[in-house]
Amino acid sequence: MKKIVLIVSGVVLLAALTAVSFFILRAAGNLRDAHQVQKTEEEDLDSREAEDKKPQENKDKESAMGEKAEDLESGRDVGAKKADDEETDRQTGGETADKKADSARSEEAEEGSPAVGSKGADHPADAEGAGRENYSADTEKEDQEKCPECGALQVIGTNLCDSEGNQVQLKGISTHGLAWFPDYVNEALFKELHEQWNVNVIRLAMYTGENGGYCTGGDQGQLKQLIRDGVEYASGQNMYVIIDWHILSDGDPNTYKEEAKNFFGEMSAEFADRENILYEICNEPNGGTDWSRVKEYAQEIIPVIRENDEDAVILVGTPNWCQFLDQAAADPITEWDNIMYTLHFYAATHKEDLRRTMENAIAGGLPVFVSEYSICDASGNGGIDETQAAAWVELLDKYKVSYVAWNLSNKNETSALIKSSCSKTSGLSKEDLSSTGEWLQGILAGENSSLQSGGFPGSLPENPLVGGNFSGNRGEGSQNRQPQDNQEQDGSGQDDRVPEGNQWQTGTADDLQAAIKLVNSWESNGTCFYQFEMTVENLSDKAIDGWSTEVTFNHEPELSNSWNGVYSLEGNTLHVSSVDYNGKLGSGESTGNIGFILSGEAGLSPQ
Repeated sequence: MKKIVLIVSGVVLLAALTAVSFFILRAAGNLRDAHQVQKTEEEDLDSREAEDKKPQENKDKESAMGEKAEDLESGRDVGAKKADDEETDRQTGGETADKKADSARSEEAEEGSPAVGSKGADHPADAEGAGRENYSADTEKEDQEKCPECGALQVIGTNLCDSEGNQVQLKGISTHGLAWFPDYVNEALFKELHEQWNVNVIRLAMYTGENGGYCTGGDQGQLKQLIRDGVEYASGQNMYVIIDWHILSDGDPNTYKEEAKNFFGEMSAEFADRENILYEICNEPNGGTDWSRVKEYAQEIIPVIRENDEDAVILVGTPNWCQFLDQAAADPITEWDNIMYTLHFYAATHKEDLRRTMENAIAGGLPVFVSEYSICDASGNGGIDETQAAAWVELLDKYKVSYVAWNLSNKNETSALIKSSCSKTSGLSKEDLSSTGEWLQGILAGENSSLQSGGFPGSLPENPLVGGNFSGNRGEGSQNRQPQDNQEQDGSGQDDRVPEGNQWQTGTADDLQAAIKLVNSWESNGTCFYQFEMTVENLSDKAIDGWSTEVTFNHEPELSNSWNGVYSLEGNTLHVSSVDYNGKLGSGESTGNIGFILSGEAGLSPQ
């Protein structure tokens, strides 16, 4: 019995110990769980605090980057604008290496370092996915740390301004056609132009309608790559870049409007992060294209660019080879900001009358940008007129109108900056420059007087035969810019070096009268050149749909250049007939701006 009691007692004790152990273990588990919950809650709190802190840091950083832009009328954000993939990373909470780099560059900018050469994102990859030829990764990395000192541009009133609203004047050089002279788009030359010529803008001229043009069988991939390279090289030297849709023989920009939409859509998307890009959407409307047609085109192209880049300055061409600013001033584009209107002049042809047109346009509130000019005649050839060139520069500097010189090539024409005998594409010396190149380098670098000894005439000689180079025509097409109509009618466009009395008239059996005037002449390498201009008048009592005339000369000449007509030469007789836009003449009506250049013996004149 005693034994049974002991066994029962042991069982009871064991059960009691088991129960106590169970409660102890359970209590310990509850304590551990509570500790874990507390720890998790603390971590969540820390995480929320960190998340709350990051937007504030970003806000502070953006505030610091935007302090200089508070007064912009357009409200442009000069801080970082990320590419779409980087924006996605930010929204998902990922912190990329680019964010860290942007933060570091922002701090450098506050300390006085050069501003970043983009609006916030690194250079986009090439469309073909390959690296740029002849352009190292190290060079590209250096480019990303550089940009124009003025940063993003804006248009305030009639003025081109920097990001703080200070007026800016760009002075630079345009390439010739990229398809024909691609070798001048190189890093060494752009560096040279910036450092030795004080160039702060490069215009990349891509022809659209000529042989090898973007829309007429040219290699579009190669042309776009040249633009990419040009943008990189210019950006690496803190220069602005004009991407120029260079219409010329196509006349009406609507001719290749769809191609233009695709091109500017691609370019503006690719360079949306850049602050140093300007878009010139139609080089020189001509051939009777009026402002209503140009405006119609611009109103379709501008929104394509604005979809990708809200702020880039856009340059719009004006009719008659960018001379009819008054038409644009009477009916400007008002739907978008940062729009400017282009004027082109060639000093030996376009003189006081066109300068008055520019002044009147500015006075009327039109922002003007001279995206192309030279100091010879309107064909891109002929003699140099330094007096008129100086008058133009003085006026442009007075209003701080930007101006870009034509052209960066060694083509055998007066407007080319490099001698045709020079094959260099960089490392240019004074001896390598044409007379136009010497003049321009002096104007831009402020050393014009020191260049007088290089063969450039310090003043116009009295002899009407003056020095110059000529061969072919500037545009590689059949039509070039010419003077305004009122210059032709009142004689204000006549070159001062041509003696009075050099005018002739010839009649035809169809009651047409052609008035011919010698407006310029010069000698080059022993050959005499003569520039004539013609006005054709319908003397009949009925309208005509076309005309033709002929001019016989005292010697047998060669036809060197022509515009606004169809020309053929047989012996010493030149045949001229109308083109589609100047053939219709009512009774008593006339058409001008018809011109040609002949070469031949001294004393060449119509009989």
